[in-house]
Amino acid sequence: MSVSARFSAEALELARKLGTSTLFEASGLPTSAVDPAVRPVWAGASVAGSAYPVECAPGDNLAIHVAMEKAPRGSILVVATGGFVAGYWGEVLTVAAEASGVAGLVIDGGVRDIAALTARRFPVFTRGISVRGTIKASVPSVGRTISFTGTPVATGDLVVADDDGVIVIPAAQAEATLAKGQARADKEAIMMQQLSEGRSTLELLSLAQWSQR
Repeated sequence: MSVSARFSAEALELARKLGTSTLFEASGLPTSAVDPAVRPVWAGASVAGSAYPVECAPGDNLAIHVAMEKAPRGSILVVATGGFVAGYWGEVLTVAAEASGVAGLVIDGGVRDIAALTARRFPVFTRGISVRGTIKASVPSVGRTISFTGTPVATGDLVVADDDGVIVIPAAQAEATLAKGQARADKEAIMMQQLSEGRSTLELLSLAQWSQR
């Protein structure tokens, strides 16, 4: 995967290792998690990188084609469509993305050519699948801050996506969130070792009083 210009390879590797669930809890930002209806096209897909926000008119994917020429290498396209499900993205754009260094796609609309996307192992997270084609007539927004299913997304924000969902962390809070995420993961590793030794979650989470009720 190409390295996002804003984040180091080490930071992105850590983000993927920690995963969305841990980083969401570490962020303390309720709006960092996008609509859970946005799901990976293929099981096991994961990606981390800098956001490149795009807004499409319903049923119109011209803005995506423009974004492919402008997005820095290593970017993840975050595409708002107003939830209109159509085939905004398929195998042709996937091949173009791989050639241009785009690392992945998060879209609240739809995609198609699922077999090809799966075979190429290109990370795509989408609201739905649709064979319906799109027109190319307008470019509402490319590279400017958007609201993606209620989550603010600006160019350069940290996007992490995996089987559990998609989160977007503001760039200014990414480093602190990764540090808190690592601390949380370390704490959970100790807890899981203690659980394997026979201790209970009620005990470890200081909830033992509830066992008496």
